[in-house]
Amino acid sequence: MTSRSEKRILEGKTWEEFCERLRAAGQVVLDGPDDAFDRAEGFRYLSRITRAALETFVEHADPLAPVLQRVVHETAKMGADNPDNFYQNAAISGAHRYRVFGHRGTVHYLSFSTMIGHYGKGAAMPPSGSLDASQMHVEDDGTFEIALAAERPEGAANWLPMKPETGTLIVRQTRLARDETLARIHVEPVGGVRAPTPVSAASIDEGLTQAGNLVFFAANMFGAWAKGFEAHTNTLPEFDRERARMAGGDPNIVYYHSYWRLGPDEALVIDATPPPCDHWNFQLNNHWMESLDYRYFRIHVSSKTATYRPDGSVRIVVAHEDPGVPNWIQTVGHARGTMCFRWVRAEQHPQPATRVVALRDVASLP
Repeated sequence: MTSRSEKRILEGKTWEEFCERLRAAGQVVLDGPDDAFDRAEGFRYLSRITRAALETFVEHADPLAPVLQRVVHETAKMGADNPDNFYQNAAISGAHRYRVFGHRGTVHYLSFSTMIGHYGKGAAMPPSGSLDASQMHVEDDGTFEIALAAERPEGAANWLPMKPETGTLIVRQTRLARDETLARIHVEPVGGVRAPTPVSAASIDEGLTQAGNLVFFAANMFGAWAKGFEAHTNTLPEFDRERARMAGGDPNIVYYHSYWRLGPDEALVIDATPPPCDHWNFQLNNHWMESLDYRYFRIHVSSKTATYRPDGSVRIVVAHEDPGVPNWIQTVGHARGTMCFRWVRAEQHPQPATRVVALRDVASLP
């Protein structure tokens, strides 16, 4: 008897619906800025997250042979991706147990999160467990092992909880200096990978469906966020913590998401006194919540790279041209976009102060 998945594959229905999902996601771009530059970036953005979605749900979707892959990186971006982060994701299942093991390295911040579901199932990815290096037992030689399970295994030095609905492992490594060594990390089911599950009509039907859903849901969710941020353009209010958590945000981070818009002779001046915290950073994104190209341009600044004033405060200046002051953030040909300030493990959460001034006046500001 032919299964539903086999019928959909044989008739081409799976592929037809995947293409229709991509077409529907394109409406997000058409509903955004109406200039050719921003729309070109918008369609590139959709192509990037389509690539990421296919890698995630078609190539590396087997929870019995999990692969830690870089879904978000220099040329695949979403949701105000942090330029200081090295992100890795793996498909897992709350129905199984796993071991994560490797070497801690010297990277400044290392965290692990298990998430319920993924964007391939809807516009939410709530957490089911979190663990960071400050909470972990690491051997003297830098090696570590973490048990991923619904219940803490007896004798486990490190435990990352899961729930039956858990479907994703996210690893965040924050490197504040280029000489920091990234952690080397492996993940496998308890007992090791016996053999990847063979491809089937069911796996491709599900994979292409979830890939199309990720593009559609991510584009719509972050597109709606960007539109909402326009209501407080050029200011940096705190973003709702529960909303961030439900979208897969790190529970140790408080975010300040917003929108920016500047004329050719204007500058956005941001003044803040960082509270006691693990670290912080500020970044500039385009309208689609993609970080601007940090490989070649100074589009972000962190607690490690910032120039501070004598009183411990910091002034960040976003401008199209170099105003001749420290902490200049380049707009890279953009007239508008989104932006993000984040504190990590902060003791307080002060809102950064912002103002728009004439570019010629920046250097003379007190």
